[in-house]
Amino acid sequence: MVAVSEKGTESGRTMGLPQATALILGSIIGVGIFNLPYSLAGIGPISIVAMVLTTIGALALAIMFASLSRRLPADGGPYAYARAAFGNATGFTNAWSYWITAWAGNAAIVTGWVFYVEYFINKDGVTGWSIVIALVGLWIPALVNLVGTKSMAAVQLWTSIIKFIPLAIMSTVGLFFISTGNFTPWNVSGQSTIGAIGSAMAICLFSYLGVETAAVAADKVRNPDRNVPKATVFGTLASAVVYLLSMVAIFGIVPTTQLALDENKASYSVAANAMAGSGHWAGDLVAAAVIISGFGALNGWTMICAEMPLAAANDGLFPQSFGKISSRGVPAVGIIASTVLASVAMVVSFLGTSGATVFNTLVLMTGITAAIPYAFSALAQLKWRLQDRRELHTPRFARDAGVAIVALIFSILFVWYSRNTGQDHWYVVWGPFLMAGGALLIGVPVYLSMRSRMAAPPPVPPYR
Repeated sequence: MVAVSEKGTESGRTMGLPQATALILGSIIGVGIFNLPYSLAGIGPISIVAMVLTTIGALALAIMFASLSRRLPADGGPYAYARAAFGNATGFTNAWSYWITAWAGNAAIVTGWVFYVEYFINKDGVTGWSIVIALVGLWIPALVNLVGTKSMAAVQLWTSIIKFIPLAIMSTVGLFFISTGNFTPWNVSGQSTIGAIGSAMAICLFSYLGVETAAVAADKVRNPDRNVPKATVFGTLASAVVYLLSMVAIFGIVPTTQLALDENKASYSVAANAMAGSGHWAGDLVAAAVIISGFGALNGWTMICAEMPLAAANDGLFPQSFGKISSRGVPAVGIIASTVLASVAMVVSFLGTSGATVFNTLVLMTGITAAIPYAFSALAQLKWRLQDRRELHTPRFARDAGVAIVALIFSILFVWYSRNTGQDHWYVVWGPFLMAGGALLIGVPVYLSMRSRMAAPPPVPPYR
């Protein structure tokens, strides 16, 4: 468990159940869902099936993390579970992998966020200006986080409320504007049905990254053994409902051929204008709400970017500079380092390609690096529950073991399908694996330098 003078005390726990749930909602509902129709247009409406299956996987992860956080409410979430179950080497690998997920995820979020900012400015998508806009989107949330956790929590709560509005409207009113003819052709990817669904699922996973964020920041949540599980399940369920209904509405309102056009990257705004029937006022309002939504997601994920290295540094697995707390009570080094890396990943992606391919490459990269700690969390749950069974302590054994198996299967599938299908060049197709592999290899010298200073993993508490 993390033991730092300003952490783990009630004065350091600034988030109650509403704020923790807002962290989950704000982290899950960023801009991923708002960019999915554009990203999935090359696959087709069959992507709705992929979203249903991804939702099942996300709910399995949410229930699993709720159970794990009740047993081990440690700062660091997936990293802490892997370390306690399998030792420091596995713990470091998971911490490093999740940290990549966090800052690369911010690069993906800000890339999708730019799509909606450019609904108003830089409408021609000039790459240089896109990069400038993205840098602004990354560094303002970093400054908010550097000011302190209370400011971050307040921003998170209000942006979570605002971002729900366009999703709620699309999930209810939008259903009345569906034209069933827009659901055909069902699969335009050129792949088999299973291949198309698998490829779409790998992209859809990004929209659910964040189910674990309350567990990662457990040391900042009041009564974490009670509030973290509740926030995890409540936030994921609320996200799932609006995700599924709004996806059905978008594909039913706007033909797939139109969703695939670069000028329609802001697909929710395009659908809103189609519903309004005249003018652009509805699309303008939706675009503004998505911009606020993206800012909230960047704000929350910037905190998570620093929390994982903070927890690892306090256990001796990361350099000690990541464990230092500023006068504002935040891990400033982790915030700044993560934002710098996100900026580099974003710039490299923009220079290499454009449009949906930039977003999808970053999305698939984060899917790979997120699936690693997700899978090890599932393995940790299975290990501990099997030990419980040998000790004849079996409450909810079948549920927990079954959910962990589903989460493990989905984690493996997400890695398997994380390729840029339909691209001409092999380095674009395998780009997500190349980027993820390169980022993971950078961690090898860090692990070797920190190995002798690592503290022993904590004992695992009994099942509750």
